[in-house]
Formats: sequence, structure tokens, C-alpha cells
Amino acid sequence: MSVKEATGNGADIQSSPEAAAGPDDQGPGPKAKAAKAAKEDSRTDMVGKALGLLVLLGDEPRGASASELSRRAELPFSTTYRLLGSLTRDGFVDYEPEGRRYHLGLRIFQLGQRVSNHHGFAGTALPILRRVTDQTKEATILSVRDGIHHLTVNKVDGPQTFRVTSDPGHLGALHTTSVGKALVAFAEDEERELLLQELPLEPLTSHSITDRDAFRAEIEQVRRQGYAVMDEENELGMRAVAVPVFTAHGVAFASLATAVPVFRLDMEALVALVPLLQEAAAELSARLPQR
Repeated sequence: MSVKEATGNGADIQSSPEAAAGPDDQGPGPKAKAAKAAKEDSRTDMVGKALGLLVLLGDEPRGASASELSRRAELPFSTTYRLLGSLTRDGFVDYEPEGRRYHLGLRIFQLGQRVSNHHGFAGTALPILRRVTDQTKEATILSVRDGIHHLTVNKVDGPQTFRVTSDPGHLGALHTTSVGKALVAFAEDEERELLLQELPLEPLTSHSITDRDAFRAEIEQVRRQGYAVMDEENELGMRAVAVPVFTAHGVAFASLATAVPVFRLDMEALVALVPLLQEAAAELSARLPQR
């Protein structure tokens, strides 16, 4: 049968623009679209892997080698090494040639400071922290919980020559610090119970609490008395006292501490500062955005 016969009217079939278009004029076919999508997914996946490396480095204040990060991230060494190279080039990671270790870079600190400013922790909290330090002559620290760590978001050093090393951006243990214990004790009920059951209790000094029942008893005491203490559990030669900064619902969204070397204040004198800290915490609760 001819084409003319198939039309039933003897006229030639007029091809549509789509039918007339040759292979070079058509849009991407299914295979091309699938390949493009796979390529985009691969790029997204690499971004996720790079961010995962940054999170791991955040847990390593002393830095980590490429092989250590590769093992912890469960990535091929070549992939880890390539990603670390890109992150180093852009300032998100610093490389220490002598020890062959990677650390979080200045770019991360800059972004963190912007986040802190955006959420009001820097500008709003700083005058309050300074006022506390003016009265105690010791370091005042503001922390929030970041997963199974506490994150120092602001600190004011005292006029003394002996400095506290917990600078803004520092990630510390929850179970060995006064700020961490306060955050655990006054977390939401489900969060607190989960932390009491699963929080790693690794020793940092010979005074660190490593027994789960003892840690639970410590947190219950913090809840009863309204403040937490640290006596050389996180760092030998240092002690601290902390109070929670509450939301309107009575949950701690931050904690405020005074930290001192053991030779300057005994525990009784340190605990005597609790009313001052609680007054400052109440002001922070009223002024800071709560998340």
C-alpha cells in the first residue's frame, strides 16, 4: 500500500515538526537524561561526603590524618584524599605537614561566627558574659548542645594570666564538663533518657565519670540542685560550675559557666557564684532567640 492510499484522500502526509526533526535537533533522550541525573546525583553525593568529613574533623580537636578520616567515614582513601585537597584549597580545612594531619580551617570559623551573630549569641550574649566576668574576675563560658558534645559559642576571659582553653567553636564532652552536665540534666525528657543510656563515657582524666549508674546519679543531683559542677574531670587543674539557660518550657537551650584553676577557688567558693550565674542565665533566656 502506498502512502497516498493509506491517507484515504490521495494527499501526501505532512510530517509534524517533531517527526521532521532529525536526531541532532531533538532534545536529550531517556538515556541522556538518566546519565545527566546520575551525574548530578554523584556530585550531590560528593558534597555530602565532603560535609561528612568536616563533621568528623569537628570531633577531632587535635586533627586527624587522611587514613583515619577515610576509615571513620568508610570512604576509599583516594576519595578522602581528593576531597580533603579540595576542602583545604578553599580554606575549610587546614593541613599540618609536620604531623600530616588535617584540622578545621579558618573558613569554618568564619561561617560559625556568622551563624552565632545571626542567632544573637555573639552580640546579645557578650555584654552579659562580660558583666559576669567583671564580678567574678574569672572566665565565663556560654555553650549549647551539639549532638553528643557541647559547643562553646562565646567566652570572656578573666583578667588573670591563666586562661581557660575552651574557645568559641570548641567541641567538648558532655559527661566531663559542668556545661555539658547542665545541658543533659535539663534536656527534654526523651533526649535526656537517650543520653543517659547511650552517651559515651570515655575518661579524659582520672576524675572523669565512666560508670553509667554514677553518671545517672550525677545528672539527678544536677536536676535537684539546679546547677552542675566539674572538678578536674575534663582537665586536670581546672574546675567549673554551670547553670542552665531555659526556654519558656523549662528546657535548657544553652548553659552558662564560670571556670577557674583549682588553685584560685575551692568548690565552695565556686558554688557561691551560682546565684550570679542564674541571674545572668535568666537575662540570656529573655534576650536570646530560642531554638
